[in-house]
Amino acid sequence: MAKKTTKKPGQRPLRVGEELRHVLAQILERGELRDPDLAGAVVTVTEVRMSPDLRNATVFVSSLGGIDNAKIVPALRRAAPFLRRRVADTVQLRYAPNLRIELDTSFDYAQLIGRRLAEVVPDAGENEDDDLEDTDLDDDAADTKGRG
Repeated sequence: MAKKTTKKPGQRPLRVGEELRHVLAQILERGELRDPDLAGAVVTVTEVRMSPDLRNATVFVSSLGGIDNAKIVPALRRAAPFLRRRVADTVQLRYAPNLRIELDTSFDYAQLIGRRLAEVVPDAGENEDDDLEDTDLDDDAADTKGRG
């Protein structure tokens, strides 16, 4: 019976994804896209996930403050061929990866978890501060005992 081995993705897709993230962020920062839906919008490339064969890339984007995400993602999808050409000119790869633009919802999810935790433990922050103050007093008392 043959063993099925699942191969973990290597470091190369991670490194290439990070390089693409930097290149795409620079393109967006310089304002090279002339789409009216992107005018004045501050777009952040939060992550780029590469396929193991480096031919496909999923680009996760978010706008500053979550404003106009409904306009920004379709505008970036329309600009994907232009972005692909710019990436191909900048990054030395055998194939220019296909770019699939997706909205990054991880920040919204983190805020939801924070709100839920605040509902369950509403005074968690205040109790931590009280514990720290007690610890500081105990340290001061130990210092005076050692001196005397």
